[in-house]
Amino acid sequence: MDEPRWLDDAEFRAWIGYRRMRLLLDAQISRDLMRESGLSDPDYDVLSALTSTKEHRWRLTKLADRMLWSKSRLSRHISRMEQRGLVTREECESDGRGAEIVLTEGGLRAIEAAAPDHVESVRRHFIDLLTEEQIEVLGTVAETVLAHLPDPQE
Repeated sequence: MDEPRWLDDAEFRAWIGYRRMRLLLDAQISRDLMRESGLSDPDYDVLSALTSTKEHRWRLTKLADRMLWSKSRLSRHISRMEQRGLVTREECESDGRGAEIVLTEGGLRAIEAAAPDHVESVRRHFIDLLTEEQIEVLGTVAETVLAHLPDPQE
C-alpha cells in the first residue's frame, strides 16, 4: 500500500481556508438573502434556473440534476414554493409521466426583487474584497478543478 501524500503546510492552509471560507460565506449570503427577500438559497436557485430559460420552465428531473438534489427532495421543495405562489407544476406535454416546473408572475417578481440585494451581498462579502488579479486567478482555479470533476448532469 502506498503512503498517503499528506498535505504540506501551504496546501493544508489553502484546503482548510477554502473549506472554512465556503461554509461561512455560504451561510452569510444565505442569511442576507433570507433577511432581505424571504427567499432561501434553494428558492433562489430554482427561481434563477427558471428565469434562465426563454419559457421560464424546467423539467423537474433536469432541475433536480442541476441542483444536485434527489427528485423527491426537489418535489417537496417545489410543493412549498407552489403554496407561496412562486411556481406551478404542469404535466409535461412530451411525457405525461413527467412534470415541468413553471415560474409564476409572483415568482418572477420575487426573483427580480431579490436579485439586486443578493448580488450586493455577494459583492460585499466576496467580490469587493478581492483584487482583479485574485478574481482572475480564482476563476482559473475554479475552471481547472471543475474540468476534472464529473458533471452530475451527464
